[in-house]
Amino acid sequence: MFRISMRRPAQAVAVSLLAMTLGSASLSAAEPGDVVAKVGDAEITEADIAFAAQDLGQQLQRFPPDQWRAILLDVVVDMELIAQAARQDGLDEDPEFKKQVEFLELQALRNAYISQKIDGSITDDVLSAAYEEQFKDYEGPEEINARHILVNDKAEAESLIKELDGGADFVELAKEKSTGPSGPNGGDLGYFGRGQMVKPFEDAVFALEAGAYTKEPVETQFGWHVIKLEDKRRQEKPAFEQVAGELRQQIMREQYEAKMAELKDAIAVEILDETLELPSEQDQASE
Repeated sequence: MFRISMRRPAQAVAVSLLAMTLGSASLSAAEPGDVVAKVGDAEITEADIAFAAQDLGQQLQRFPPDQWRAILLDVVVDMELIAQAARQDGLDEDPEFKKQVEFLELQALRNAYISQKIDGSITDDVLSAAYEEQFKDYEGPEEINARHILVNDKAEAESLIKELDGGADFVELAKEKSTGPSGPNGGDLGYFGRGQMVKPFEDAVFALEAGAYTKEPVETQFGWHVIKLEDKRRQEKPAFEQVAGELRQQIMREQYEAKMAELKDAIAVEILDETLELPSEQDQASE
């Protein structure tokens, strides 16, 4: 009722997951070189289907998984037919086409290097070491466990505080008097951190000591609260599985930047058109 939603939108299905699904849909274990169709003398292999999946992964989500391989094969067959027609018309000798092929090769080599030499070098041991280093002195943000009793007017809240001062049980009062959804559970709100409750509530509860309750009613847009702080603690460090993906991306960026710096030191890069030269970090800092 009081918590601020912090959920992220669902992420799209990864291409790697798609590839696994395609593999599991096969009736037998497939090898990249296995031939699945012929177009004239040209052979279409499992590797061709896998490459097509990388390009068409998002579009395939509109179809049932058991149709994906057939759809991909149909696409590759059409591509092969058109490619053969293009060669017959001499388009493969067109200078502009050759430039495009050069660029695609450049792009593919870049991707292969990153995949094999950078991403491929990040082993489980590397990730584990990075995890231990990053979280060795981890101290998570403070979070608390609290209960509250919610009523409609201040006078009733003040009356409840008097009952508590006289020794009444907070849990039983919450079950009996609270109008909030947590009332039947004794007003228990579980553990939460800063930023998850409306501000007047947060300010009051974080000012309490464990075991204490508010001596004055706390007003929010939901009504009047009597709040009891049950416990304070620090959040534990996240599990390795929760952060492994983020750590991998972080290491990849660091290794990529290091490799680029190394290559630029070893190979001269000259920008002939000064209008295309990006400002240096020093120039950006002085602006």
